[in-house]
Amino acid sequence: MALARKRQICLSNTKYYHCVSRCVRRAYLCGEDTLTGKSYEHRRGWVEQRLLALAKVFCIDVCAYAVMSNHTHLVLYVDDKKANRLTDKSILLRWFKLSKMTPLGQKFLYGEPLSDGQKVFLNKEVAEYRARLSSISWFMRMLNEYIARRANKEDECTGHFWEGRFKSQALLDESALLACMAYVDLNPVRAKAASTPEQSDYTSFKKRCQSVKESKQPKLLARFIGGISKYKSKGIPFELKSYLLLVEQTGRCISADKPGYIEHHLPPILERLNFEPEKWLKLTTQFENLFRGAAGRVGAIGSYCSKTARKRRSNLASCKLLLAS
Repeated sequence: MALARKRQICLSNTKYYHCVSRCVRRAYLCGEDTLTGKSYEHRRGWVEQRLLALAKVFCIDVCAYAVMSNHTHLVLYVDDKKANRLTDKSILLRWFKLSKMTPLGQKFLYGEPLSDGQKVFLNKEVAEYRARLSSISWFMRMLNEYIARRANKEDECTGHFWEGRFKSQALLDESALLACMAYVDLNPVRAKAASTPEQSDYTSFKKRCQSVKESKQPKLLARFIGGISKYKSKGIPFELKSYLLLVEQTGRCISADKPGYIEHHLPPILERLNFEPEKWLKLTTQFENLFRGAAGRVGAIGSYCSKTARKRRSNLASCKLLLAS
């Protein structure tokens, strides 16, 4: 039985989540239909453009993404503190980029006087929008509904385009976050859609590589901040260079025509996280199969289950074996 979304997402445990959306029909999200010969490759651009546009509006950072032929992978970071810091005006301006402006919101933004009763209702409206801007459910809704409507219009049909619910997976610590990001970034390589990660179109890895050439990080993706430190600004707690090398070397290991031993090329970040080469390769090629629910070290799993009122601690054996410190 599926769990309620509010029991799957608990920001006091972690703000990082892996989200997957899959098509419910045989019709393609992207790619080329071999039966009809029709290409849907242009839809990859729809997904990427909409995803990055939402990242500008929501208080949710995109850490990694990959647009595949019939599903999408996202790794998201919920910045609820940012949502709480924004002024009422900022909240309304952000939300009205996605939705039609309400009469009360319009009056407030235009500086028109409001009665006491109108102020009460406006405060409730702002509070609702503030919560939505840090909600993964609303983020995925705004992404998937847009793509579904556009694809249905193009296909001249109606009905569900996506499965009933997107899959969300809590990433409880740095080990799970890094493994899942590499898993997402290597999806096109494993699917033989690209020979190397930097050639994988419509992925976060390619976008990062394009920015690295200019010694920059993409503005619309979560930043790598260079190490785990409570004194540093928010961002992915790893070095960008180490992560890029890590994904590349892992990709070489899983490629049949490029044999190699991962232990000979371990980047420093693996040593910091205490991953063993064999376990790391298994994590980055079978992440979804290994972890059906929240992923993280045993202590993090225990805390997560306690706070979300779960009796069953799923993935415990895999977490002990593969994510032990």
